[in-house]
Amino acid sequence: MEAVRRLMDLRHRGRAEDLPAVLSSAAAFLDADAASVLLIDYAQLSLCPLRGTDPVMAGPQAVEGTAPGQAFTTARAVWQDGRLWLPLLHGAERLGVLGLSVRAYPGDNALRDLEVIAALVAELIFSRMPYGDAVEHTRRRLPMQLAAEIIWNQLPPLTFAVDGTVITAVLEPCYDVGGDAFDYAANGDVLHVALFDTVGHGISASDLTTLTLNTYRNARRSGLSLTDTYRSIDKWVHARHEGSFVTAVLAELDTTTGVYRRISAGHPAELLVRDGRAMPPLPTPTALPLGLGHMRTRGPGVTELALEPGDALVLYTDGITEARDENGALFGAERLTEFAIEALRAGIPAPEMMRRLIHTIVSYENGELRDDATAAMLRWRPVTRGAVR
Repeated sequence: MEAVRRLMDLRHRGRAEDLPAVLSSAAAFLDADAASVLLIDYAQLSLCPLRGTDPVMAGPQAVEGTAPGQAFTTARAVWQDGRLWLPLLHGAERLGVLGLSVRAYPGDNALRDLEVIAALVAELIFSRMPYGDAVEHTRRRLPMQLAAEIIWNQLPPLTFAVDGTVITAVLEPCYDVGGDAFDYAANGDVLHVALFDTVGHGISASDLTTLTLNTYRNARRSGLSLTDTYRSIDKWVHARHEGSFVTAVLAELDTTTGVYRRISAGHPAELLVRDGRAMPPLPTPTALPLGLGHMRTRGPGVTELALEPGDALVLYTDGITEARDENGALFGAERLTEFAIEALRAGIPAPEMMRRLIHTIVSYENGELRDDATAAMLRWRPVTRGAVR
């Protein structure tokens, strides 16, 4: 309880960079000789000591092939060489790991207590982020371009879970993205999901993306239907950025029944994987890209699909499938399908699957993406209300 009290004091008055010192002072109350916090970088390649950490305590750790990396990718405690690594989860969002130097692997009750401490640390990190730049300084391994700064400031956390349903996304190039974005919101039994691909790049693309995202949120929060949401975004894009357009998927999932409804505005069809097999693609497009809808009198088409428990939908921008190797060969929808099926069969958690996908795309283009590449996975597992989870 003393460790909790010291951490809670930081919640009411303190900065994110004060956390390492508070943890060090509280370590003895956790039966630990030392404690450290490592945060995931934007590219999700390395875990970096939170600003304010004594450099003797901890250094950067690669995600691949290390114990802290294993704790991060599996979201489970990992013990190695006298150090216990616990995932830092804010809800379903992976922030990094908490490292504790302990003399022995803790028993079940002690481990549960330490997991509570890790959850509190994650909450403190997340709640302190808006009040300073320590977390951003920690996570950035390269300079962030202004267009990317604008986009990241618009986005929700990469991962969210409600009951048995999870939505998780990735974006690259993370330090220079400008035209791709995603959004989601859970309201009652409905999970709203959108993926956007704006024409162009740089500041002009980020301006258009900002307008699109906020118009989408305004329409959603005003209670508009999918059709009227499309019309609202289309109207504002045409009015403020005439001649430009945005391809998009605007979707809603009833998390109780599994009914999935969506508009594909000039966007690639989602990949649907069911029981280890790729299902026929949904019809696309069902509407013109946002900003061009005025060119057709007929309203946008809404596709409806009844998902089955365990179904996975992968939404993506064309930067994923149109990635090219050194010989000019496209990554393509077939490779994307094979990747998704293999990862799902292996039981890889959704956030980790998306992390691996984006690094597969970056590697395919030899580390130099020609276009923004964004993907999101929506997986539905119904949960009976009142059931023990």
